[in-house]
Amino acid sequence: MRIAVTLSMLVLLMGFRSSVADSMPTQDAGAVASFQEALAATGAVKGPPQGTFEEKEAIKRFERFLGNLDEKTAREETEAVYAPNAFLNDTLKTIHGSPAIRDYFIRTARGLKSMKVTFDDVAVSGQNYYFRWTMETKMKNLAPGRTVRTIGVTLIRFDREGRVVLHQDFWDSAQGVWEHVPVMGSVLRWIRSKI
Repeated sequence: MRIAVTLSMLVLLMGFRSSVADSMPTQDAGAVASFQEALAATGAVKGPPQGTFEEKEAIKRFERFLGNLDEKTAREETEAVYAPNAFLNDTLKTIHGSPAIRDYFIRTARGLKSMKVTFDDVAVSGQNYYFRWTMETKMKNLAPGRTVRTIGVTLIRFDREGRVVLHQDFWDSAQGVWEHVPVMGSVLRWIRSKI
């Protein structure tokens, strides 16, 4: 009976429509294929030469941009940080092109009281930059008054101008967002307790 009620609640939640629910994470075959296509499409793109001033500036620009993202920063700086044909997947949504990425960041910022990303380190392998980070967010409608702290890694590829052409996040969006959605959070915590 308890499982039936929980499944019924989950089915009910699947009909829940909001800007958050519209971007529920799905690492289905389509999302994986989209990432693999973006990897292949950016495989020949050459970023700033390693060890140069331009490379250091590209890294700093990306960290500064996401470090304290707000609506003003998203509106004014996204298209200087992301290339026109950039790919972004933050595990919540897959987006193509800097105008769409800008709009997504603006919508995201509107749902936040604050967001701070601390970059712990950067590792480089060929044209891939792996940023390890800790994110602290305060959301307006989820977990009111609480700071939600999560960790993750972001894979970045830059173009010759130091703009992001590929951005793939690896983090637990269930812990970072979905566990704080009323009812859904309880269901997710219950499922985790059974694993």
